[in-house]
Amino acid sequence: MVSRGVLFVISGTGGAGKGTIVERIRADHKDLWWSVSWATRPARDGEREGEHYSFRGRDEFIALRDADGFLEWADVYGVLKGTPRAPLEAALARGENALLEMDIQGALHLQQSYPNAQIVFVVAPSATVQAERLRARGTDDEEGIQRRLDEAAQEQRAAVAGGFHIVTNDDIDRAVAEVAAIIEGS
Repeated sequence: MVSRGVLFVISGTGGAGKGTIVERIRADHKDLWWSVSWATRPARDGEREGEHYSFRGRDEFIALRDADGFLEWADVYGVLKGTPRAPLEAALARGENALLEMDIQGALHLQQSYPNAQIVFVVAPSATVQAERLRARGTDDEEGIQRRLDEAAQEQRAAVAGGFHIVTNDDIDRAVAEVAAIIEGS
């Protein structure tokens, strides 16, 4: 009998560097099954269909949502995002360890169905650094950046209350090593 795989989730505040950490973890841990979430927004520069997200229309997303086809889904600033249920369940049943990247709303919701999931919440070392990273990314206007900064402390409190592993990304190599240690230790 194959033992069930372990689910790892990387979440974090906007501008914390979770995407960079995920890229490095995926490069170093090719045995992790990677889930591609659906999103109802256009791809950003450098994002590729099926790698960063599956970019879908709102109607298609809602149809799968209404058929209970998502493990979790959320409306994040007007964009619907969700993790399709069937591919993840199949990977875990095959004994594969799986990696998901999602926002705090999704991680909190997913934790209800997967209480044994190992959830890592990445934070920037300060609000100043977080704002600099968000501005450098160039995907949010100042109003959007301020909204993300305002919500960051609340998101971190929710992550602590949820028992998530908190990783401060003050040095990318150290932060990646800390996340890798969590994965390798499970």
